[in-house]
Parts: sequence; C-alpha cells; structure tokens
Amino acid sequence: MLQPLSKTMAALAPGAVYLLLAAGIAAAIAFVMPDEVVTWAMFSVAGTLVITAAWLRLALAQDRRRRSRQQETLANFIAHDAAPSFTTDPEGEIGYQNRAAVERFGSRGGQGLARTLAELFADPGAVLRRLQSKAEATGAAREDLVTRRGHLRLSVHRIGSGDFLWRLEDMAERAIGGRGAETISLPMLTVSKGGTILFMNEALRRLVGERVRSLDRIFTDLPLRSGEEHEIKGEDGPVTAVVAQLEGVGGRSEVYLLPIGGPRSAEEGANFEALPVAMLRLSAHGRVRAANRAARGLLGGIEPQTRLADLLEGLGRPVSDWVNDALAGRADGRPEVLRARRGDKEVFLQVTLSRIVENGRAGLLAVLSDATQLKTLEAQFVQSQKMQAIGQLAGGVAHDFNNLLTAISGHCDLLMLRHDKGDGDYADLDQISQNANRAAALVGQLLAFSRKQTLKPEILDLRDTLSDLTHLLNRLVGEKVALSVKHESDPGRVRADKRQLEQVIMNLVVNARDAMPGGGEIRIETDAVHLAENRTRDRVAVPKGDYVAIKVTDTGTGIAADKLSKIFEPFFTTKRTGEGTGLGLSTAYGIVKQTGGYIFCDSVIGTGTSFTILLPAYDAGDESDTPRADGDAAEARTAPRDPRTAAVVPKAEGAPLATKVNRAIAAEATVLLVEDEPPVRAFAARALKLCGYTVLEAESAEEALELLEDADLQVDIFVTDVIMPGLDGPSWVSRALEARPGTRTVFMSGYAEEVFQNGTSPVPDSVFLPKPFSLSELTATVQDLLSR
Repeated sequence: MLQPLSKTMAALAPGAVYLLLAAGIAAAIAFVMPDEVVTWAMFSVAGTLVITAAWLRLALAQDRRRRSRQQETLANFIAHDAAPSFTTDPEGEIGYQNRAAVERFGSRGGQGLARTLAELFADPGAVLRRLQSKAEATGAAREDLVTRRGHLRLSVHRIGSGDFLWRLEDMAERAIGGRGAETISLPMLTVSKGGTILFMNEALRRLVGERVRSLDRIFTDLPLRSGEEHEIKGEDGPVTAVVAQLEGVGGRSEVYLLPIGGPRSAEEGANFEALPVAMLRLSAHGRVRAANRAARGLLGGIEPQTRLADLLEGLGRPVSDWVNDALAGRADGRPEVLRARRGDKEVFLQVTLSRIVENGRAGLLAVLSDATQLKTLEAQFVQSQKMQAIGQLAGGVAHDFNNLLTAISGHCDLLMLRHDKGDGDYADLDQISQNANRAAALVGQLLAFSRKQTLKPEILDLRDTLSDLTHLLNRLVGEKVALSVKHESDPGRVRADKRQLEQVIMNLVVNARDAMPGGGEIRIETDAVHLAENRTRDRVAVPKGDYVAIKVTDTGTGIAADKLSKIFEPFFTTKRTGEGTGLGLSTAYGIVKQTGGYIFCDSVIGTGTSFTILLPAYDAGDESDTPRADGDAAEARTAPRDPRTAAVVPKAEGAPLATKVNRAIAAEATVLLVEDEPPVRAFAARALKLCGYTVLEAESAEEALELLEDADLQVDIFVTDVIMPGLDGPSWVSRALEARPGTRTVFMSGYAEEVFQNGTSPVPDSVFLPKPFSLSELTATVQDLLSR
C-alpha cells in the first residue's frame, strides 16, 4: 500500500538537506576542474540539485500548512461534540482530543488510542486495526461493542491522506434517567463514578430540602449497597429507604430510593411498576405480594402469592431459611446468585433481600439483577482453566514419558544389535520395541491435546485431501457402514498440517463407526461459512470471519447430554473398558485448536452425533508469503526435523538395525553430548560410540560450557537436550557458538518447545530430534548434519 502523501513528504524532508550538500560538493568540484565543459556541467548539476531541494522544502511547507488548516477546521467542528472524539495518525498516535474526550479520559496527546481505550474493553488494538483497515478501503467504518459498562459505538473516518477521526458514542442511556425522571414520584438521583451528584429529581429535592452536590450530604452510611436500607438526611428528619442502584455508562449510576414506614400512594405503586430495577415485595412468609414489570421479565411471569422458593433455586440450603434470616436481620444484605426456575431458557439472578415495614407489617424487598452473562463468562473461564490445566499436565507427562521411552527403546536397540533374528531372545526384544513404539504413539496423542506438536502447515484444498483419504476411510469403516463425502460448494482452502488434519478426520470416522455396531451411515460434508458477527457456542467465543467447515455425522447411538462437556478431555471415553483409550477426541481437539480452529459436537441419544470443525479460511492474497511444506505429509511425526526448513531429516529404512548402524559409521568426529537424564545420556553415548564418534558427556549446560573453555578441545557437533535445570539448550549453545562459530547442533526434546513451533530455530546449522528416538534415528541425524 502506498504511503500517505504527508508521510511521504516527511520522509523526503531530510533528502532536501542531502541535495543541498551534494550541490555544494558539485559546485566545489566545478571550481577546481581545468576542463571548461566539465566545469559548466558540474555547475548545471549543482543548480539542478539546488532547485530540487528548494522544491522539496516548498512542498513540505505547503503540506504542513495544509495539515494545520485541516486540523484547525476539524478541531472547530468537533470541539463541542458531546461524544468523545480523537484524531490519530496511521500508527494510532492521538493528535487532537475534543472537550468531551479530555473530560472522560484526561489529556492523552501523543499516546496511543489503543492504550486509552483499554480501560473500556478488552483487546482494543485488534478492534482499532480492523476498523482502520476498513476506513482505509471505504473511507469510514463503525462497530458496536459491549463494554464493561454498557454498549458503545466506535466509528472512524479517514481524513485527508492519512489521518483518522474516531468517535465514541454511548448507546445505553436510559430513558428514565435525566430530566425524564421528573415525572416519577420515587426519589432518584444520578451520580458519577467519583460520587458527584449529577442530577436529582423533584421528589428527592423535596425529601432532602435542597439541591446538593455530593452523596455524603444525603446518606449517613456510605458506601451505597444496592438492595439494602440506608438512612437519608431528610428535611424533616432521618428517613429510612431501600436503595436500588443501577449501573450506567461512563461510570455513572442511577440510584432509586424506596422510603420505608409510611403508606404507599397509588402513584408510588405505579412508579414501582415502571421502575427499571427488577424488584419483588415479599410477605413475612416469603410469598410474592408484588412484582414490577422488570422482575416479571426476568422471572418469566409470576402468579400472586407464589413462594420465592418456587421462583429461584441453587442457594445450597432451603430458600425459606434465607428468608427467615433476612427478616431477623441475620442475612447482612449479602447478595446471592441463584438460578430462575423457568423452562424456556437459563437465567441467573443476583438477589439481595432487605427487611422493610409497610403499613405496620414486616416484609422483604428483593432486588434482582441479571447475572446470566456473568455466570456464562465464569463457566467459560472455568472450562478454559480446566482445559489449560489438563493440557499442561498432559505436556508434562508427555515430556517425562518420552525421556523414559527413549531410554527403554534405545537400550532395547542396543540389545538387538547383539542378537540375530534367529536368536530366541530376539522376538522378546522385538515385542519390547513394538510396545515402546505404541506407548510413544499414546504420548504423541497427549502432545496433540496439549498443542505442543511441531506442525508442518501447508495450503490444502479439502476436496483433494478428502479424495486422497476416502479409500483409507472406506477400509476403516468396513462393509456394514456406508460412507459418503459431499462438498456443498467450493469450501475454499485452509492452512494446516495435512497429516494431522487427516488424523482428526480418521479419529472422528472411527468413533462414528464404533457408535454403529449394527451398521449405519457416516456423512462427511464440507462447506464455506461466513460469520457476519461474533458467535458464542458451547462456552467458546468464535470471532466473525470466513471459515471452512468440515462436518462428520453418524446415525449411531448418540452421546448423553451430561457427557458432552467432557468428551474432549484426555482418557474420557463412552466406550466399554478395553475398547478405547479416550485419546481420540482429545487428539482431534488439540490439533484443531493448534491449527487455529474450533470443534463442536451435537448429539441426540438414539439418533446420532455430528461433529463440526471450523477452520479459518486461507486468504489467497497471502499465498505468496506462506511457504508450502516439503516432504510427504504422511511421514511419521517422530521423524527429526530441520527447524530452518521444517523438512524431515532422512531416516534409514528397510535394513536390519545392525546394518543401519554400520552404514552410519563416518569419519572420526567429536560429539559433545549434553543430557540431564542419565539413562538417556548413557544410551545416546553408547550409540554414538558404536558409530566411531568420540563422545564427551555433560549432565548440564554449565558443565558443557566448562569443557569448552579448553581452547585445544576440538568439538564437531553438539547433541543437547532442550529443557534442563539451569541454562536450557538454545541458551548454552548460543554462548558456545560465540567462541566456536559454525559448530552444528542437534536439539533433543520430549515435546516441541516454543522456540521450534514455528519451524525456525534460534541457532544456525541445527536440527530438531523429537524424543523418543531410536538408535538408528540418532546416528542418522548426526551423520546427516555432519555431512552437510
């Protein structure tokens, strides 16, 4: 994209100085040149440079004057706008604020707009970039946001050649507030975040006797507690009232007062009905005597004399006990979050009970506020924390198990070198090796769930991917199950690891097959999906945008509703003991999440189950910037990879183990082996010595650096673990390379570290060898790297 003119001019400003300097040099050369033709030519060049420099300075000055006039005109235009407004440059730095913006946010000149708006909503940087990109293309853009204090409309207009005008508009102003509140007889006021009273209606002014500016001139027992009794400094003496506080936008609140003790007039009853705060009047027995319109909207209709216990649940003790405590003054006004008993939808309410006396009778006033969104966010947070904790546990277990499996399979390989295939012990050793590989596959599934795999993303057309996979899927489902693949339209392309995506689809198809022991149908469908707005599904927020959907549907037994929330957790299975590991869906979950997508499940007992995967659609405009992965996508995940190219390091295939090792013997070379696990270090050292290498061992990075202090010590290659106590692998190798540049490195790890996840390494001339690895994989990796 071309730079704005003003920015281009600013970039060229230093060039005018350089042109004048060059002109001076040319003129000086002209004076000393003996050739008259050359002299006049140099004078001509100098003159041209001077004219060009003058033009640049003039253009820059005109641009500055134009921008100054533009800013002045704009400032006059928005100075008295009631909505906060800002101007920013293309980098988001604030240039001008109108009066409303200064009053609300303070002076923010020179600061970033994203930092200013961070106090209103989460991740403002992403929102600003999205809107600014639209404004650059179309001239203007706007978006409605839900903030911590209400609804907000953020709009932006492109001004001139590169600046932007931003405007914030609060959309949650309540009709009953402000001057409209003069029409109700209930005392009310509007108060700022700092406690300044912004408005008092006539009823409150009559009660207090004057117009006051601060809450402490009205209430004797601050701070205010919504739903509780407070004492008011009335004109004729203290008055007890129940306070209902309603949070508004910009930190402001509306406070309504329900005086207690005197008979209620018909007008007060009408105002109680129209009050925007949900309230219930309860008898001493906990039965509803009156419910206003807002309360009926939350509870879904209330019959007279209905018990509070029939409307709400989830307290953990009988609601009648809570009512009795409130009547006796033992409930201390603490709010409780309860669930409304209504069948049409799930609603959570925050309820506060306060004791009141009306016409000589004791009763309760219940103040209700909708806490459904709060409970939903809480559930999302708990679910996210649970899955994160399980992922961390899975990653840690995988790391430790891969070290154990490396030692087991490695020493098994060493034993197999000393036995022929005809030897009676060879079969037993082969069983150990095969079962170690099976264990490694299970650990790999844990790594998939914890999203710590080294992916090899490439641009995929799902039609081609499923076409290649269909033959294998037909063999997996057998003859009793009919498999169909359907593409609703051109689903588009995705950027994903082909083998891992195939693994997800195979896992879903195998689960679908197992859910239909008597036979049935499995349908795989793909389609392009556009989400025009953010959506929330299964406690997951899916941002708007373009996606490619993969849907796998079966006609099997279905999954019970109480188990749906657990199906993606490792080791959870609905199958009978011995029929499944419980890692298939957790593997699919991890792969999809690591790819940047989402996976959802819908199921009906006796009807079937449907899994829907949403993967971000690949933008063809970015294709030139995204390298395609090399190599066969079906290659084993345990194969070592070169982090510089993400290419798989070649493995020795198709020969007995002893032959592979003999083939790996190369010229003499010295290997520095650094591994903190003694069994792994012992196996790796023996394997490398069998190939003729000289092996120096160290159990820590610090010990390795001490060995390398000997300048006469020749080391050709480092073989090191990544995670160790003290310095990690990349850190100590980087230090060592300062004195020994060009030394090659093999990094070993039980799971893909963050420094290798994007297919790059912080260390040149290095490869990544994931654990567990076999004897032949280790020796082949070292030999291949040394031969480069």
